[in-house]
Amino acid sequence: MAIIRKKVRLRARQRGFHLITDEILQAIPELSSVSIGMLHLFLRHTSASLSINENADPSVREDMEAFFNDIADDKHYYIHTYEGDDDMPAHIKSVLLGNALNIPVTDGRPDLGVWQGIYLGEHRDAASSREVVITLWGE
Repeated sequence: MAIIRKKVRLRARQRGFHLITDEILQAIPELSSVSIGMLHLFLRHTSASLSINENADPSVREDMEAFFNDIADDKHYYIHTYEGDDDMPAHIKSVLLGNALNIPVTDGRPDLGVWQGIYLGEHRDAASSREVVITLWGE
């Protein structure tokens, strides 16, 4: 069994949900040699998230952004505001969506459904680049 660990730096993106499947796959060419295994992605940030969702219609990403803004933004009771008005909502969105994914690997590819892709949820208005730790293990 082989274990590979890498870090990939994702470019800074505007607030919203972004399809990053191809970026992740380009960072781990060793994936093609794994017949069966597991791909673990860990986002090293508390104001962004990782998720799996629809990869074809970009309106899904717009609807996701609108929904999470509706439930988390502009709450008068937030105390944690010294990093900006968008910071506490970003932490809440990160907790709700999560910062890690486990994806099975079959025949050198992530075993995602036909319409599934990996999303970065960027929850800050002026975010910097984001770092993902990739761990692949399999045979």
